[in-house]
Amino acid sequence: MEFRHLGRSGLLVSEISYGNWITHGSQVEADQATACVHAALDFGITTFDTADVYAGTRAEVVLGDALKGQNRDGLEIFTKVYWRTGPGRNDSGLSRKHIMKSIDGSLRRLQTDHVDLYQAHRYDEHTPLEETMEAFADVVRSGKALYIGVSEWRADQIRAAAALAKELHIQLVSNQPQYSALYRVIEAEVIPVSEELGLGQVVFSPLAQGVLTGKYKPGQAPPAGSRATDEKSGKNFISRFMRDEVLETVQQLRPLADQAGLSMAQLGLAWVLANPNVSSAIVGATRPEQLEDNVKASGVRLDAELVKRIDEIVEPIVQRDPALTQSPAERP
Repeated sequence: MEFRHLGRSGLLVSEISYGNWITHGSQVEADQATACVHAALDFGITTFDTADVYAGTRAEVVLGDALKGQNRDGLEIFTKVYWRTGPGRNDSGLSRKHIMKSIDGSLRRLQTDHVDLYQAHRYDEHTPLEETMEAFADVVRSGKALYIGVSEWRADQIRAAAALAKELHIQLVSNQPQYSALYRVIEAEVIPVSEELGLGQVVFSPLAQGVLTGKYKPGQAPPAGSRATDEKSGKNFISRFMRDEVLETVQQLRPLADQAGLSMAQLGLAWVLANPNVSSAIVGATRPEQLEDNVKASGVRLDAELVKRIDEIVEPIVQRDPALTQSPAERP
């Protein structure tokens, strides 16, 4: 496993990080989730990403249990706040009240006294940004979080938050967006602003919900047990990629992966990591063996000609398909 700085900060994170968005607490049982976390550790992953809203807070519980007994100083644990986690009128958003309650709940569930990165899971249009950033500053000064990040924020929102963070003397170091060879919304504005301000991207869905592994074939039913068949969580999120034209495009990448001596998953992850503004690519797993293939993408450096050939295949469908160019819907 190789490591990169998180933005312009001094914090090093594993190039491949482990996330439990739609797996822990919902798609897989706790024992299986623990096995995946332990496999991630065995393969050199030290960076783990979750959120209070995942599986109705159960994902944090599962991750905390799975990491219990590990050397905390050797881990980077990320979580998030914004989405509704209770029935009360202040149980969502980025108000000071919700942030202060939520960080304590996350630390309790994760069984740790601090998180390395605390992220605003979306932008809150109903709370003054000054209130949000001041609350985050107090979370950092209390020692409950070391760094602050955002997730799926627009470039102008990132710029405004970075200015306030500078005034408050805290480090806003990252953005967590969806990003893959099939979904490039952040390239036009978010990445240039992030590079200017010193934020790194911690990207989710780098394999387009598994589509870039090539396991979904045009004209064929999805494999049994795959994310595309999971009614509880995965099916809704993968739908934008599950059209035959997209799947046919992905199959054209297979000869390039074969020529490079890589699996399709490794090719997709290496493409994401070729972007110098990407600090880490989040992968998930329902089985430990899935991680063994993914982590081998760490350290792979694609040559310029191969990147060019990948883009020549993929860019036409990305540019003309509205589902691949629209900003994500408001969802966890």
